[in-house]
Amino acid sequence: MKLDKLDKWHKTKAGLAVFAILELAIADGFFALGIDRGNIWWYVLTLIFLVGTLQNIVHLIWGFSRGKK
Repeated sequence: MKLDKLDKWHKTKAGLAVFAILELAIADGFFALGIDRGNIWWYVLTLIFLVGTLQNIVHLIWGFSRGKK
C-alpha cells in the first residue's frame, strides 16, 4: 500500500521535481563510474536514469502548462 501512496505523490508537481533531481543525481553518479571504470553497463544505467529524468521534467512542465496539481 505504501507504493500506491508513493505513486500518487510522484504524480504531483513536488513529486515530479524531487524524482527528477534524484534521478539526475543518480545518473551523474553512474556516469562518473562509467568514466572511472570504463564499463559500458554504467553508461547504460546513466542513460536509463537520464530518460527517467527527462520524463519527469516533461510531465512537470506539462502539469504547469495545464494547471494540474
